[in-house]
Amino acid sequence: MTTARSPEPRYNDVACQQILAEDRSVFSIQWIDVPAPLPCPVNGDMLLADYLRHIGRFTLSIVRPVPVENGIEFRLGGSSIPLLRFTPPCREESDTVSRITLRICGGILVQPKECHRGQLDFIVEQRDPVTRLTLQLSDYCPLILGSSSPSPLRRWLYRLTQAYIHKAVTIRFLSRTFRRLTGTKPRTRIVTVAVRKGDDI
Repeated sequence: MTTARSPEPRYNDVACQQILAEDRSVFSIQWIDVPAPLPCPVNGDMLLADYLRHIGRFTLSIVRPVPVENGIEFRLGGSSIPLLRFTPPCREESDTVSRITLRICGGILVQPKECHRGQLDFIVEQRDPVTRLTLQLSDYCPLILGSSSPSPLRRWLYRLTQAYIHKAVTIRFLSRTFRRLTGTKPRTRIVTVAVRKGDDI
């Protein structure tokens, strides 16, 4: 007697929200739910390592993650110019959650007076019957917005440049990770969610 196989999913849904918070910092979150059990264990460290490799491939090395003595830098191409600087990874582990946090500490894409605000989190959360993989950028103050009172033009420029690139990189990364872990290739579908209040970007 043969066991009927479950049909492959038609879509993998990537949840997404990008907003300007009340203090005009950027909050961006994307996640995907992968059916459990996974063929191999996944934690925050693995998610971070895969993401850093993905950035280089996706941007054709225009953005190049480089480990340095005091953290990680996202550099411009083959130069030593840091677009973003991060402190060393901070780890948080529990029975159900694995989180890696990179805190922003500088770079030419950050407002000079806000160099020590913002963080990028890589979260693996067990939510029976799925494993949720999340990337979250919070409290980030991009240079292109200029200040805590950005003009409509600056907000428009940010939306079409950094915000778009970050969203595209992250969605593609989560979709590829889903396919690698499940061995299936459903179409990616973007689902808008509301995690925090703010103005959409």
